[in-house]
Amino acid sequence: MTALAALPTGAARRVVYLGTPEVAVPPLQALVAAGVEVALVITRPDKRRGRGSGVSPSPVKVAAGELGLSVSHDVSDALAVGADLGVVVAYGRIIPMSVLSQVALINVHFSLLPRWRGAAPVERAILAGDSETGVCIMRVEEGLDTGVVYDRSVLAIRSDHSLTSLRDELVQASLPALLRAVTKGTGTGTAQQGEPTHAAKISPSELQVQFTMNVREVVARTKLEAAWFMYLTKRVRVLRAQPSPNPLPAGTAPGDVLSVGPAGVEVACSDGAVLLVAVQPEGKNAMPAVDWANGARLGTSLTAASLA
Repeated sequence: MTALAALPTGAARRVVYLGTPEVAVPPLQALVAAGVEVALVITRPDKRRGRGSGVSPSPVKVAAGELGLSVSHDVSDALAVGADLGVVVAYGRIIPMSVLSQVALINVHFSLLPRWRGAAPVERAILAGDSETGVCIMRVEEGLDTGVVYDRSVLAIRSDHSLTSLRDELVQASLPALLRAVTKGTGTGTAQQGEPTHAAKISPSELQVQFTMNVREVVARTKLEAAWFMYLTKRVRVLRAQPSPNPLPAGTAPGDVLSVGPAGVEVACSDGAVLLVAVQPEGKNAMPAVDWANGARLGTSLTAASLA
């Protein structure tokens, strides 16, 4: 079995950075601001991001250009810059053993490992109704997020968190631990303890709101900022929703529209009601849910209308 490259015993003198999306930008900026020499930034290739035929660079590539750093799309280039440590933040690809055996890599992972190993740890924590999550600074090895953990920070998941706000707080929480690991050394680390869970990428179908779900399940999906339901033949994206404090009237069925008012559209679920506050109907701009309801001449049941 091929061995992993040895970690620096103290501060890293030269670093290669691997990352792609917006969440990977603040850690890169923090390393540079701390005086860490970033010899190379490796990111995913330019891709189409939105309508049109043009392609655009990843957020990390843009940030690297602004910082005057060299950029590559080839992970094997990590071997050619004399780095004694690699830092990985949401790079988005499996790193081959041919690299791991020659450059020691640590990863900023946004969960409390071994819970939520994989591509969508923040989303999975929200969907599962976890009360807390956090950040682990861990060793990158062949297994998926299985390496030893050098440092971690715990963060409570509040009822007002959205995916964006929780990610932003996790990124900020990761910076002190990452800087310690790079500028002072990682130490020996500790093996992960507990039952692993897998954070598979979220599929569009998982974001569909079914009003036969309970209130927590419906609201959790809306916190991912891409939840949707069908009304007649159109998708309606739910931008903001919250539990309703009102009890369900007797004889209510899931999907029944209980009220429409300035606060939103109150809809029955399996164990209570949810208040749709802001929505975006297919082909239209975002709007208050009450405006959508009035314009759509909402019937008495969202579920019955979708099945009609």
